[in-house]
Amino acid sequence: MTGLFRDELHEDFGTWPIAYIPYGGADFGEIRAVARAIGEGDHSAYFSAWTTAGDRLSAEADAALAKGHVASARALYLRASTFHATSFHPLYGAPVDPRLLAAFRKQVIAFDKGVALGPHPTAPLAIPFGKTTLPAYFIAAEGFETEVRPLIVFNNGYDCTITDTYFACAVAASRRGYHSLVFDGPGQGAMLYERGVPLRPDWEVVIKAVVDFAEALPLVDATRIALSGWSLGGYLAPRGASAEPRIAALIADPGTWGIADGFREVIVRLFGLPVEAVADLGTLDQAILDKVEAVIRANRQLSWKVVQRGFWVHGVDTLRAFFTSAELFTMTGRAGLISCPTLITQAENDMLAAGAGAFAAALRCPTTLMRFTAAEGADGHCEMGNRSLLNCRVLDWLDEQFGTSS
Repeated sequence: MTGLFRDELHEDFGTWPIAYIPYGGADFGEIRAVARAIGEGDHSAYFSAWTTAGDRLSAEADAALAKGHVASARALYLRASTFHATSFHPLYGAPVDPRLLAAFRKQVIAFDKGVALGPHPTAPLAIPFGKTTLPAYFIAAEGFETEVRPLIVFNNGYDCTITDTYFACAVAASRRGYHSLVFDGPGQGAMLYERGVPLRPDWEVVIKAVVDFAEALPLVDATRIALSGWSLGGYLAPRGASAEPRIAALIADPGTWGIADGFREVIVRLFGLPVEAVADLGTLDQAILDKVEAVIRANRQLSWKVVQRGFWVHGVDTLRAFFTSAELFTMTGRAGLISCPTLITQAENDMLAAGAGAFAAALRCPTTLMRFTAAEGADGHCEMGNRSLLNCRVLDWLDEQFGTSS
């Protein structure tokens, strides 16, 4: 915990960009200034402070571009995208808050302007997916922008956006010589905010469409496509790889067996129930369910994660419906189908990574369990306190799998 923000939820959300500092997503003084502007303020103050900073950065970028300072404009637009992306998480939930949509659209505009500048610009892509398309971007490897190279497909989680994944993952991959493909799947980013498409458990359907698209890209070495998921992507990516033989390497950060298991363990511990009583959370006794919901709603962080985020992302409006949906998100019967070399991360003090070791042990493919510690400053969810260490080690592992040099 940095203690920059006075509100616990604001601290959770507002410190994300610290992980992006090594990759040009923000600078510490900017984040601290936003925290001071919020002070004791509420969610509206949080949103306003980040939005004001994002607007300022965009205006600076416009001015720099008008004077021909393309490099500065690119950097400023991309930072503006980070600030707008950070502004709206407290506003999560259905119906969609108009402020969230406005901020997300500013985020996308700033991001598009940023990646469109420079010697090798990129532009938004659309991955065919059923009757719709998935928003995506191809980020070329630095120094190899016109060469055929290995590709990493980066898979988002519950509430991060393409901007977050760009700075947390894709910039480091590009610097290491990997092309990247970042996208929004159902229940993520534009698919949720703009189109109202909820999350789906059969992520193998999503990854098939993404890999179909990726292997047709002219600069992609189709024999060396890696799939890397962070946060909930630590479940989604393995689920996708379980039915996709074209994935040559898999990274799950952290390795997550499913969504319901964590809730199951907490309910058993809190209420002293036998394990068999919570075998299917969707069929919990109503009296127990009422007690669980009271605990969730009494805790601001749990209420945000389950009621504001979970209900919205899963497209449900009751706790029973959420648990019924959560039970579908599982690697049971799927883990043994993964055939490619797989890296599972486990960060100390990340509750969502508690089962990563058991997940790794259940795999039949060549598997590496990579641990990160508090002594390294890399504890906590997705190693956000030392994301650069995570990227360094994970890309070293991938270099070894693909026989690339760095």
